[in-house]
Order: sequence, then C-alpha cells, then structure tokens
Amino acid sequence: MTLQRTPLHDLAIAAGAKFVPFSGWEMAVQYKGLKVEHQAVRTEAGMFDISHMGKFQLAGENLIAAMQKLVPSNLARLAPGQAQYTVLLNDHGGIIDDVIYYHQGDRQGFLIVNAATTQKDWDWLTHHLTEQGITLTDVSQENILLAIQGPQAEKALQPFVENLDLATLKLFNHGQGQIFEETAFIARTGYTGEDGFEVMVAPTAGKKLWSALIDAGVMPCGLGARDTLRLEAGLHLYGQDMNDDTTPLEAGLGWLIHWQEKDEFIAKDILQTQKAAGVQRRLVGLEMQGRGIARHDYPVLVNGEAVGLVTSGTMSPTLEKAIALAYLPLEFSKVGQAVTVEIRGKQYPAQVVKKPFYRAGKK
Repeated sequence: MTLQRTPLHDLAIAAGAKFVPFSGWEMAVQYKGLKVEHQAVRTEAGMFDISHMGKFQLAGENLIAAMQKLVPSNLARLAPGQAQYTVLLNDHGGIIDDVIYYHQGDRQGFLIVNAATTQKDWDWLTHHLTEQGITLTDVSQENILLAIQGPQAEKALQPFVENLDLATLKLFNHGQGQIFEETAFIARTGYTGEDGFEVMVAPTAGKKLWSALIDAGVMPCGLGARDTLRLEAGLHLYGQDMNDDTTPLEAGLGWLIHWQEKDEFIAKDILQTQKAAGVQRRLVGLEMQGRGIARHDYPVLVNGEAVGLVTSGTMSPTLEKAIALAYLPLEFSKVGQAVTVEIRGKQYPAQVVKKPFYRAGKK
C-alpha cells in the first residue's frame, strides 16, 4: 500500500526526520531524538505536523440539534469560539472516535478527528447528519495542521499571527487570524499536557510557518515525543486505550457525559444502565516499580493470574519512570493495588496510581 504524505514531508526530510508508517501515512517519528523533543515541549516549545488528521466542516440550520444526538456532551452550552472534546458513540455505547468539536455559530462547526478513523467517522456522520439537512465538507487534504506546544508556545507563535491576540484565547477557545497573508484557524488545544495551539492554514502559508518557527528556535517533534507527552498527561490514544467496544465510563471519560443537560443521545439508555450497575473494568494508570517497561497488549497479573491488559506504556522522560495505562477489573483498579506485568515471559512489579502522571508545572 502506498503511504500518504503530508504537504510538509519534504520540509520534514530537510529537518532530519526519520519516518514510520502510521494509519496509512508516512509520518516523522523523530528529528533530533525523542527525549530532546519531549523536553523541548515540556520546557520551551515544540511543533508537530498533524496534517494527517481528519478535518470536517459542518453546516446547517439544525447543526447543534443534530450533533447533540451523536455525542454525550452538551454542545448547546458552547458559545461561538469555544470547543468541546468529546466522543462519537455507536449504538451500543462504544466509542467510534474521540474528537474535538469547534463551535462557530448556530449554523457552522468544525470537527478534528483521528487519521485512522477519518473514513469511518465520515461515513457515520454522513449517515446521521445529511438526513437532518447538515452539509459536510471534508477539507482534510486542503489544509496543513500544525500543533505548537509548550510553555513558550504563545511567545513563539504570536510574531507570525496578525489580527488575533493569542493571549485572548482561553483554553479550548479558537479564532481566526492571518498568517503570511492567509486566513488561519487557531485553537488553544493540544495533545501534550502543555499550553499550546493547533493551527490550520493553507499549504503555502503552512510551509512558511513551519520554516519560520524552526528559524525562531521551535523544535520539530515526531510521533515518538507526541506519544510520551500524551501518555504522561494521561491522554488516550484511540485504537489502543479505547475503541468501538469501549464505553466512556470504562475508559475514564465519564466526565464527558452531561447527564443532566441533555435529553436523548445515541446509547444513552445503555450507558445509564451501565452506570447504575457499575462498570466491570476501568482504565487505570500503572507505575512500574523496577526496570521493566510495559507495552501495548502485555498481560497484567494479580497473584499470578492474568486479569487485564496494558493498552499504552512507555518510559516517561519527565518522571524517569516506566508508566502505562491498562484495563483492570473493578476490584483491582484502586490506587495502590499491587500488580505485575508480564514482559517477555517474566513478571515485573507495578502499582496502580492516579492519573494523570504529569500536570504542567509540576511532576
């Protein structure tokens, strides 16, 4: 299969990128090295080419009412310029994808979706929304999407943005500015646990911005650092930490369900039943007690018996400890629970800990 490439592929090569296949794309996994890129985002600023992600423009008279039926979060409480992280639900309460909905008024909105699920999301949304009179436009191939992340992200990006004071954008707010004479969509969102922005703009301006930020000292970062950063922050990766058979309650995303603010949405009755009965498993944080590093699909054991699986795991560059996410039965999911993780036939001790593993500004 021929891998797709983002418009920044040649510039990534020039910056020293090493590439790996990811969700049908040839993506940079690192530039100068995972640890140095990770550290740049935690202490200064780094940027990621995330142009592979799906980008959908939505428009229609009944947009909010139609979208309300597909997600458990109350989008009606959003003011124009605000955004909501939420999940698309299937008929049995499973997670089709996790997305960010950007509210642009009563008749317009924007969705950023995962690259691996772009077609699946498009099919689901088209099926449910077009019959409600909503028009969907896939602009995934038409725009560059950059994530500039870190405590110095605002300072680094502002010199290249006209007609928008980034300091006025609160977390999960978005607006329009000009970047190299092109209209740019700029949101104060990200996937690293740090302050930062996601910028969508036409390829010509996006390429200029990439080069200008590198010249200004912003470090290009790859998928490797993106994964360690998001895992330290306890952020989920779709397809590993949740999927079509995982409910928000099991995945620790129950806070996305605005029970009292919404009438009906897909699978609400199923989720209400699960909430009343109690979930049978939960996604928990694990901290390894020794040198072993837990990885995806490694068994988690209690008293020698396999009870769960690791979904994501890494060596945390910030904490200098191995950390992981895993699904465990409810009785073994309490903070302080001792478990072992089987790594290449050997058992390594670990402990259930609170999530997230890291919060900006403190270890």
